[in-house]
Amino acid sequence: MMIDEALVRELLEAPQDDTALILLEGRAQVAERAALDSDRCRGAVVVLSRGDLVDRLGTPTPSPEDLTRLAASLRDTVAKLGA
Repeated sequence: MMIDEALVRELLEAPQDDTALILLEGRAQVAERAALDSDRCRGAVVVLSRGDLVDRLGTPTPSPEDLTRLAASLRDTVAKLGA
C-alpha cells in the first residue's frame, strides 16, 4: 500500500467531491463513489473523500509541501489500522 503525493493530487483533482481514496486488496487507489458498489470494489475501505480532503487541507489549491505532509499522515493512519 502506497499513499503518495501523486495519489493525493489525483484525488484532489477529481471532478466530484464524493470521489474517494480507497484501500482495496492492499493497494491505495482513487475511485468514484458509485464504483464502490461494484463487484470490482467489493471489500474496499474508504480512507478519505475528495470533499473531506479539501476540508482537511483548507484549500482546493494546496502547496506541494501540504500534499507531502498529508500523504505521510494518511500513510501513518492506514499503517496504524493494520491495512
